[in-house]
Amino acid sequence: MNAFGFPVRVYWEDTDAGGVVFYANYLKFFERARTEWLRAAGVGQQQLREDTGAMFVVAEVSTRYLSAAKLDDMLHITVRVEEQGAASMVIAQEAWRGDTLLAQGRIRIGCVQAASLKPCRIPKQVLAALSVADSAA
Repeated sequence: MNAFGFPVRVYWEDTDAGGVVFYANYLKFFERARTEWLRAAGVGQQQLREDTGAMFVVAEVSTRYLSAAKLDDMLHITVRVEEQGAASMVIAQEAWRGDTLLAQGRIRIGCVQAASLKPCRIPKQVLAALSVADSAA
């Protein structure tokens, strides 16, 4: 599957006292990219919740840090489905600065009913949208 890419600029608020991106902020960058990946596929998360009662939650995260990003860096965050099940997906994500790989993430997102937070199947329209988006990429 092809990777979706999303640009992220590093702001002052993203850095720690050492002037580099605080490690936890890569998770925020990954979240933004996943949201925009869904949006680009035609899946607005608020609309999904209103139409189906379903929403995505993060169930598991593994992150590997390779190099530091700094203030004003322009990063490229990628999103690629690694595994897809009936109620969850494993998303492989990377943060790049030019040709330098900065961080890698493996994020399992689960689909739940918003009212109860109980697992549910990923809505068919989401799977169809992601399938179309992947074939177009």
